[in-house]
Amino acid sequence: SFEEVMELSPKGIFLSNGPGDPEPCTYAIDNIRKFLEVNLPIFGICLGHQLLALAGGASTYKMKFGHHGANHPVQDLKTKEVFITSQNHGFAVDEKTLPANISASHVSLFDQSLQGIEFTDKPAFSFQGHPEASPGPQEIQTLFKKFQSMVEEYAKT
Repeated sequence: SFEEVMELSPKGIFLSNGPGDPEPCTYAIDNIRKFLEVNLPIFGICLGHQLLALAGGASTYKMKFGHHGANHPVQDLKTKEVFITSQNHGFAVDEKTLPANISASHVSLFDQSLQGIEFTDKPAFSFQGHPEASPGPQEIQTLFKKFQSMVEEYAKT
């Protein structure tokens, strides 16, 4: 629960990957909303990305085929840099439903599906693919560094 986690005095919340449809995970979505309210840094990947989007007010949808396997090109919308990612998901966040305080950060170059979001008013962001930092591909290591910086900044407060 939110209360149990807060008893641990976390400096950040990492929302991990997992299988299935994110919408029935109301217990997680409700707790994520509470973490957002107290401005804890949050980094979500895969299912965690979808749950963070739902907690922020966006919607998800079942993809026709999903994304499975390696070699999925994803573009960072700010830097225009392209990363090769591993993917394994059958649901996606509907970019058209993002509220004003959540911006798209990454997009699939295969089908233009949303691959990342960033809150404009909270220290929270997420990425749909498997951002392998190390060992293995290190293209997405900047996301882990970004989260680490958020946690370090939060710890100063």
